[in-house]
Amino acid sequence: MEALRQRLARGEQSVLMLNRRGYANYVSCRDCGFTPTCVNCDLALTMHKVTNSLICHYCGYQEPIPKTCPNCGSQRIRPFGAGTQKVEAMLKEYLPTARVLRMDQDTTRKKGATDGMLEAFGNHEADILLGTQMIAKGLDFPDITLVGVLNADTTLALPDYRAAERTFQLLTQVSGRAGRADKPGEVIVQTYNPEHYALRFAQTHDYEGFYQYEMAIRKEWQYSPYYYTIQLKVLHESQTESARVAYEIADWLKPYLDLQTVMLGPSAGSVARLNNKYVYRIVIKYRQSAKLFEALDELMQAGQRLQRQKVTLLIDRDPVNFV
Repeated sequence: MEALRQRLARGEQSVLMLNRRGYANYVSCRDCGFTPTCVNCDLALTMHKVTNSLICHYCGYQEPIPKTCPNCGSQRIRPFGAGTQKVEAMLKEYLPTARVLRMDQDTTRKKGATDGMLEAFGNHEADILLGTQMIAKGLDFPDITLVGVLNADTTLALPDYRAAERTFQLLTQVSGRAGRADKPGEVIVQTYNPEHYALRFAQTHDYEGFYQYEMAIRKEWQYSPYYYTIQLKVLHESQTESARVAYEIADWLKPYLDLQTVMLGPSAGSVARLNNKYVYRIVIKYRQSAKLFEALDELMQAGQRLQRQKVTLLIDRDPVNFV
């Protein structure tokens, strides 16, 4: 907060990044522990104070913020965690003279909104630009001398072997927004894991060091670029049926896998239910496997037959995420 005050006094600009939109991560009853969840997904609803609603960021379901606990009737239902909306409110409370622009998916839905905000910031119509990862790159303003990253651990917690890489990438990108002209820049990172290698290498912009460290881990655990990856997802409205089909597929695939190929699962998805469908997944790590491709071609044909049973089969080569 003191660093922000110094920039305001000098007429300089600041960028704050928090990679979580909304007001709070969720709301919970302080008496019974009840947490409102999505009716379609196994996820807690995110609080959005501006619209006075709880929203699922996966399927879009929303409901009003309860004034009393639906479970026990207590009035001690409170928000937990922080999103960009809450940080904006706190900035206005602690820095009442600061002009704050919030840039996230909620404020940039309209056509031209993003360009309008960046133009306003470039014209010094705001002192602080607050946003999610969309502000991490592409900004080139000479008066930005402070970048603050709030809760940098958010991306580290993702269930993905590329979590450290994405965290390092995000931190190095956003930190490059400060001090791009004659004025020196400062970067402040808030984290509960200051000793994590992704943060240590990002602190010194040591790309080569991060690469060497990360590649050693990838090689030991048999991930890209040493192994290719295929993810199979089975989705059905019944958890039992989704699991049954996933295990049948895994058993059928095993004879097609060579000694260097690794199969993980079947297991429930990181989010067990999405859009009213239960997710089971199989991850296959391989180097070269002609027989595996033949089997996957057959599975694609089988997927069309499974659709008649209301089972969805997704085959994703080199998946972008593992949700």
